[in-house]
Amino acid sequence: QRQKWTKERQTYLITHQIIHSGVKPYSCDLCGKSFTLPQTLKTHQLIHSGVKPYSCDLCGKSFAQAGGLKTHQLIHSGFKAYSCDFCGKSFVQAGSLKTHQLIHSGVKPYSCDLCGKSFTLAGELKTHQLIHSGVKPYSCDLCGKSFTRAGHLKRHQLIHIGVKPYSCDLCGKSFSQAGHLKTHQLIHSGVKPYRCDLCGKSFTLAGHLKTHQLMHSGVKSYSCDLCGKSFTQAGGLKTHQLIHSGFKPYSCDLCGKSFTQAGGLKKHQRIHSGFKPYICELCGKSFKRAQNLKTHQLIHSGVKPYICDLCGKSFTQAGGLKKHQLIHSGVKPYICDLCGKSFTRAGDLKTHQIIHSGVKPYICELCGKSFAQSSNLQKHLVTHSGIKVYSCAKTFTSLSALCKHQPDHAGLKSLDHNESEERERSSSGFRVRLKNLEIRLHRVQMESPVKSVS
Repeated sequence: QRQKWTKERQTYLITHQIIHSGVKPYSCDLCGKSFTLPQTLKTHQLIHSGVKPYSCDLCGKSFAQAGGLKTHQLIHSGFKAYSCDFCGKSFVQAGSLKTHQLIHSGVKPYSCDLCGKSFTLAGELKTHQLIHSGVKPYSCDLCGKSFTRAGHLKRHQLIHIGVKPYSCDLCGKSFSQAGHLKTHQLIHSGVKPYRCDLCGKSFTLAGHLKTHQLMHSGVKSYSCDLCGKSFTQAGGLKTHQLIHSGFKPYSCDLCGKSFTQAGGLKKHQRIHSGFKPYICELCGKSFKRAQNLKTHQLIHSGVKPYICDLCGKSFTQAGGLKKHQLIHSGVKPYICDLCGKSFTRAGDLKTHQIIHSGVKPYICELCGKSFAQSSNLQKHLVTHSGIKVYSCAKTFTSLSALCKHQPDHAGLKSLDHNESEERERSSSGFRVRLKNLEIRLHRVQMESPVKSVS
């Protein structure tokens, strides 16, 4: 018995020593992979046959080799005996730990011939190369989106089932993937290490900076097939295309208005809450949206870069110029259902419809007379001043009326110098009184906001 044990031990030793020699005489006819021992080749060939006789009793997963099943069963036990000395991460297998430790070494010996990107593992390079091939064999049955890897498809499918097991401890927001939660948590840290050299804006992630820099390049490679509008990012195009579909799944519980995007609904809901967190430091005016504040601040700068080619009038915003240009076009697409009067802008039609409603929210504090529009109240206040400042022999309450009248005097001499000075003094006094009235009118407007007409 002892002799038999000694002989077996010698056989194992001889077999083992072949490993160190590097000789692998047994090659697979199907894939060319070579092995030191014939039995190892035989076990390998089971992979090509597709036969997986070893099944896990707990989850049903099957394996070609008994060793594969044994290693897999350690996952269910939860026992991870191999820990990384650098970061403390633990693993079921020693091989997995060894592979992981290459990350800490920083060594990336496997480089892509097409783009130069390097990887720690040969498997990672192989997976990466599928990107260049364009092959995406794993497709989602629900939306048709395809992926390079099965793992990516599996993660994507969590979106459709609505499962979001990863929740943020700080704000409660949940995510389908652990990686998305990790990325989200950087927002709470406030750290934005990636800064744009052109405008100084900083970002939490390098990818966000890269996406932002496309705006400065002016490149908009993603175009809408329906209207031709182009976008810097594919996501921007995808969001835009929802407009053409007419699909608005996000509805407001208070007024029923629906939106294409969840962000649009969120911004809209601030109207109902009255919350205006964005305040102008110069005048104190507050806004519901940061963009509205930014637009408002251009008024204080005095910059009006948008100029009308037809009349030279300039505007702070491109939208203001666009609305103004409709005046020159003569197009009046907004028509009143009650009287047929048409308007260039939707806002002008809305203001006009107040007349038909009979609502007159603008009331004169001096005589109690009410008006449908604030401009009519402003004109009315001039009559209380008692001064008809624009005068010759005839007097006028408004400057516009005087301007219409003045051509009649084209042949007359100018007024006497002393008389001109007297009228200038009267004019100055009137302006002060009118300004005071305007301030009072503004208070009335703030206290009695105009309600929209349905």
